[in-house]
Amino acid sequence: MPPLDADERASLESWLDFYRATLAQKCDGLTDGQLREAAVPPSPLTLLGVVRHMAEVERSWFRRVLAEEDAPPIFAAAGTSAHDGGFEFDADATGEQAVSCWRAEIARAEDNCAARGLDHTSPFHGGQVTLRWIYQHMIGEYARHCGHADLLRERIDGRTGV
Repeated sequence: MPPLDADERASLESWLDFYRATLAQKCDGLTDGQLREAAVPPSPLTLLGVVRHMAEVERSWFRRVLAEEDAPPIFAAAGTSAHDGGFEFDADATGEQAVSCWRAEIARAEDNCAARGLDHTSPFHGGQVTLRWIYQHMIGEYARHCGHADLLRERIDGRTGV
């Protein structure tokens, strides 16, 4: 649970960390087969795809946008944007690889954020975006995908909740 009385930065970081931990918890103890299971047909959405996607999203916002790094897509499939990548995967993709990559992107994101204030701006779509806005966007992105993950996990083995 994020602190109830933290300053703005600590609140934003805590909520983002909370949702990152929630996604990790949704995947804990599952086999690669279970992580690959599209549990709500006809949707092809899987926990493995969500983790891979969030690695792409971390990279996109905290490296490409915030730090203005030239960071190529990790998992983007042909015909998709880097931001939408990760959901599709081949037979060689594993949960261990996806989680390792995702955690590496989180570590890089944390380093990039630590060097900047909330009012730091970066170019984005012809304007400027603040780190504050990126944090808020990422919290929403994780909240949405943690909801998906909760449904997927419940369908796989009945486990619900945080």
